[in-house]
Amino acid sequence: MPDARNAVLLAMSAPPYWHCGRTVQRQSLWIAAALAPAVLCALWNWGLPALRVMALSVAVCVAVEALCQKAMGREIAVDDGTAAVSGLLLAFMLPAAAPWWLVCLGAVVSICLGKMAFGGLGANPVNTSLVGWAVLFVSFPLLMDANAMQLDTEFVDPLLRLKFFGAAAAEEIPFTDLLLGHQINGLGAGQAGALLLGGSFLAARGFVRWHIALGFFLGVAGLATAFALADPAANASPFFHLATGSVLLGGFFLITDPANAPSRPLPMFLYGLVGGALVMLIRKYGVYADGTPFAILLANLLAPQLDLLRPKPFGGR
Repeated sequence: MPDARNAVLLAMSAPPYWHCGRTVQRQSLWIAAALAPAVLCALWNWGLPALRVMALSVAVCVAVEALCQKAMGREIAVDDGTAAVSGLLLAFMLPAAAPWWLVCLGAVVSICLGKMAFGGLGANPVNTSLVGWAVLFVSFPLLMDANAMQLDTEFVDPLLRLKFFGAAAAEEIPFTDLLLGHQINGLGAGQAGALLLGGSFLAARGFVRWHIALGFFLGVAGLATAFALADPAANASPFFHLATGSVLLGGFFLITDPANAPSRPLPMFLYGLVGGALVMLIRKYGVYADGTPFAILLANLLAPQLDLLRPKPFGGR
């Protein structure tokens, strides 16, 4: 009996299927492929500065994770691609003109505090990239403000226009401009059309938990519709909110991280729905124009509680 009990405990403590080396590496490659259109659009819209930020963030994340694994006496496993993906996602939320040291600091914080401090892959309670972003955003608000950093552009920030000038001014921005990434935003977060293409590809391939993404987008669109119906002059359409800020990046690539999300369909859908609703509440009543990163961090903290809804007995289907 002791041997059987130990076997059960070992099975319960074993990492889930997506922790297996080859599976993680394969998933990282697919995510990188899905992000490739947004990378190309970022280069088209922001030029070489965007390439500098993305390359530096990815390189520092990979190097720091390798150093952490070495210091912890673990086998170096940066070839699974997760650190590179985290670095790219962090870069997507930074201005293209971000100074090199800011990028490096964000990458170090993301890996050390957002991932390795909790034990590594799959043990972190909140999204790795968002930890680095949050520390930078709170510590260096001016340098993280894309409007302040991108003064040499003809693009506008649609969310600031909505917040200070109303829905009519925001709706003057052509929807095609939003899809093509012609908006002041993080260098990759604003590439709405490319992110929609890449995220849909991931969902079709089964690498995105569609319950979470669907719930998230319904949360954003549903509350945006309610606000617009209540006061059309002050609130933009749901299509506007879905195509601005970090909504598409968050819905397809951030909130769907399996390390921070519930594991069953109903909790996953509610988790996404809560995250999407929080985005709109922050945009409507908060001081931040976007709100998506903070909404996802809050949803991450709720995930363990949502996973308690209608749990199945051990061994049940």
